[in-house]
Amino acid sequence: MEKPPQQKKGTKRLIRIQKMSNQYTPSKIKAMAQGKCPRCQSGKLFCHNAIGTHFMDMHTHCPVCDLQFEIEPGFFWGAMYVSYAITCAILLILGGAVLVIGNNPDFWIYMAIILPSFVLASPFTYRYSRILMLYWFAPVHFEERFARKS
Repeated sequence: MEKPPQQKKGTKRLIRIQKMSNQYTPSKIKAMAQGKCPRCQSGKLFCHNAIGTHFMDMHTHCPVCDLQFEIEPGFFWGAMYVSYAITCAILLILGGAVLVIGNNPDFWIYMAIILPSFVLASPFTYRYSRILMLYWFAPVHFEERFARKS
């Protein structure tokens, strides 16, 4: 009988951290907030963090249940409308807050607050518009048999 190969020191911790990042998430809202697959609620939708230059890189298939995320060609074109709605809501709320707090300040103050907020919120609106498209408009629902419960 063969012995299993020896692991280097510290590799168990690395394996455990990798498993933790793809854990089963039983809540739909929690899975949406974490950017998990709608079918297994375990696999990540995006390859990298939202902060950085690769925030748009999305897996084509779920790494856990192998669901193809782009249900049909051009599916995520609809995410532009969702992103537009989220962005408008953010900008209107910020504009209203500046109006109330600043007691109707000059135009350049609005721009100094709203434009950087728009740029900083772009990676998040991009991601969450795609996540909302998958959860709300795709014919994919949670299936417990695909969930990774470890």
